[in-house]
Amino acid sequence: MASPIFYRDRERLATFTRRHRLPTIFAFREMVEVGGLLSYGASLSGLYRRAAEYVDRLARGATPSDLPIEQPTKFDLVLNLKTAKTMGVNISPSMLIRADEVIE
Repeated sequence: MASPIFYRDRERLATFTRRHRLPTIFAFREMVEVGGLLSYGASLSGLYRRAAEYVDRLARGATPSDLPIEQPTKFDLVLNLKTAKTMGVNISPSMLIRADEVIE
């Protein structure tokens, strides 16, 4: 889930899922960086970058109705092999090949 509460408590959530050996998929790579198993979702830094571009266009005089509605077009698959090993989860070679980033 992409809740701000889960993001805020990401370290606790990752620790809980590892301790109880619950394979989990998160929406944000930051969850995997702190010990989650894997994530598949849009990059937060990319989303913030696009938001800054919108703010810049508005500051330069564009009206909100002139700006197109956008959705993310790139999604990243991030795997944490250390967590997988701790949980006893085998990651298939095809999954490793498809991953945008593998944390060891």
